[in-house]
Amino acid sequence: MNSMIRNVYCVGRNYRLHAEELGNEVPTEPLIFLKPSHAVVKMEGQEISLPANRGEIHYEAELVIRIGRPYEKGKSIQELVDVIALGIDFTLRDVQTVLKKKGHPWTSAKGFLGSAPITPFFALPAQSELEGTDFVLLKNGAEAQRGNIKNMIFSLQQIVDYIAQHYGLGEGDLIFTGTPEGVGRMAAGDKLELFWGERALGSFRMGSRES
Repeated sequence: MNSMIRNVYCVGRNYRLHAEELGNEVPTEPLIFLKPSHAVVKMEGQEISLPANRGEIHYEAELVIRIGRPYEKGKSIQELVDVIALGIDFTLRDVQTVLKKKGHPWTSAKGFLGSAPITPFFALPAQSELEGTDFVLLKNGAEAQRGNIKNMIFSLQQIVDYIAQHYGLGEGDLIFTGTPEGVGRMAAGDKLELFWGERALGSFRMGSRES
C-alpha cells in the first residue's frame, strides 16, 4: 500500500477540546509532524500488531485526505483532494511525554510500524456533506470518539495551504487532519471500528509485539 503514498503529514491539536484534555496549549498555527509511509496499513478487519513494551498506546481517530492533483496556490480543497478515508494516529503516549520534556522529535512515539491504519478511500464529498457528517470511532462496540470538521481549529483549506507553503505538497500525499476529544488507551484484543455517519468503513483488532 505504501507504494501509492508519498508523504504522510499529520496535524496535531486541531480540535480545541482534544488539546485541552491533554493539557496542551491551543496552537495559533497548524502543528505539523510526519509519519513514515511504512506506518500506513489498510484496515481489513485483521489484527494489527503494535508495540507491547513501550508504555501506553493511545488511539486518535482522524479524517484523512489524499492530494490527487499537483498543488497550485488558490486551488480549493475540491480541486486538490480526490478521495478521503478515516484513520487512526496511534501514539505511544509515555514515549511522547518523555520526548516532549526533552524537546526531542516525536518520531519514535508517532512513526512506528502500524501506527497509521486507514480505511478504504472514498470520493471526496461536497462541502455540505463534509460539514454535515460526523466520523465516529467505536472501541469494543462503544462510542469512544465523535468528530466533525466544523470543530477543527484550522480548516482543511488552511491545513493544505499551510503544508504546501512550508513543506511542499503533491499528488499522493496524505494528511491526517487531527483528532477530536476522547482519545484513550488501547490493549491487546481491543477492537476499533470507524464510521462515516452511519456507514461502516473499516475495523481491526489490536495485537501486540515486542519492539
